Formats: sequence, structure tokens, C-alpha cells
Amino acid sequence: MSASGHANSMTLEVRNLRTQFFTRDGVLPAVDDVSFSLARGRILGLVGESGSGKSVTGFSIMGLVDPPGRVVGGEILYQGRDLTKLAPRELRKLQGNRIAMVFQDPMMTLNPVLRIDAQMIEAVRAHTSMSHAQAREHARDTLGLMGIPSPEERLRAYPHQLSGGMRQRVAIARALVTDPSLVLMDEPTGNLDQTTAATILALMDELAKESACAFVIVTHDVGLAAHQDRVLKLDAGKLVEQPPEA
Repeated sequence: MSASGHANSMTLEVRNLRTQFFTRDGVLPAVDDVSFSLARGRILGLVGESGSGKSVTGFSIMGLVDPPGRVVGGEILYQGRDLTKLAPRELRKLQGNRIAMVFQDPMMTLNPVLRIDAQMIEAVRAHTSMSHAQAREHARDTLGLMGIPSPEERLRAYPHQLSGGMRQRVAIARALVTDPSLVLMDEPTGNLDQTTAATILALMDELAKESACAFVIVTHDVGLAAHQDRVLKLDAGKLVEQPPEA
């Protein structure tokens, strides 16, 4: 494949990423010279123990590193555009639209005081020209895509009325409802039983293949990461294992 063809097939390219936290005790290198790429329709597992830098890598890609942390070096190329160089307004256009994130705690994705339909319809209409009725139908179909039973009924529910596993599925559906091309998931199955976790991972694999969406799954679970197309292991902010891309 030519260099240009390779670039066009890549949804995400992280080059020499460095993220540091500036504390009273000194500078802490949370992510230290990390590089990897992710093609369309592929799933990448970022694995490591607590403090390895895996979550900070995900937050860096999303532009969600809060002070005293900040990205101090490297490039984060989304479809060839360096996210680190975008103005805040341009970055916000991509966040939650073309690039979505699912947090370990689904209540960080879902608003507890709004019904599911209101949250999903709002997301769709903010980024498309769909009518309210079309957006609602799309939201219902996306819930169904996640294997959520009685999606019409779930649309009318509030997050607290759902089980933990159902909330996580709804949170993923909320992220997917704008048809993003890149989804980052931070410990998406951390609070779920093994059966539910396996079901969600199987759905992610199916979605990646069907929609050409690329997924980054951040996890401490080596067994879970082994189900991905490619697994990168981080330790103390550095990549310690990076098998060649298939």
C-alpha cells in the first residue's frame, strides 16, 4: 500500500504523545512518547495496570485532560487532522459527534434527570438535520442495535430506572447515535458481569466490521483486551508491548 493509501485508511494516528502533570512535587510524565495507529473498522486494546497511563492516553486523544495535566508534545491525527492544533471550538465539533467517548461509569455519559429519549434525540439533532421524529426513530434503532430489549420502552425511562448493565448499553448507544468514526471506551465492561461484558464486546466487534468505526478500548483486563484486533501494553506511561499491525 502506498503511503497516501495507508494514511487514508487510518482513522487515528498517535505520534510521540507526551502528557504531563505539573504538581507541587514536580512534573509527572503520565504518557511518555507513545505512538500507535488505528485503521477504520478495527479495535485496539490499550491495557495496563492502574497508573500505567492508559486512561490518560485516552483522555489526551479526546482533549479531556484537566489541569494540572496537559499534552506537551506529539501529534494526535484524526483522519489526518492534528487534534492538538485545533481551536477549542473546532475540537468541540468533533467531540461527541465524529469522535465519541464511553466512560466506565455510564452516569458520566448519561444525564440522570433526563429521559433516555431526550438525551439521544438532543445528540442527534445537534449534529444532523433530522427532524425530532426521525431523530427519535434513529435513537430507538440504535438502542435495538445494542441488543436492548423493548427499545421504545427504554427510551421513556430515566437512567436510574435501568440496571447497571442496561445503563452501560444505553451509554454506548448514546455515544453511537451520531454515527461516529472513532469511539474511545474507558473500562467499558468494568462494572459488568462476564456474560454481559462478553455480549457487549461481541457487539463492538460486529459494529466495527459493519460501520467501519474504529474503537479504542482502555482496560486493565488482559483477558478482555485479548479479544481485540490489536493490543498495546503500557507501563509507567510507556509502551512496553506493541505487536505489528495485522
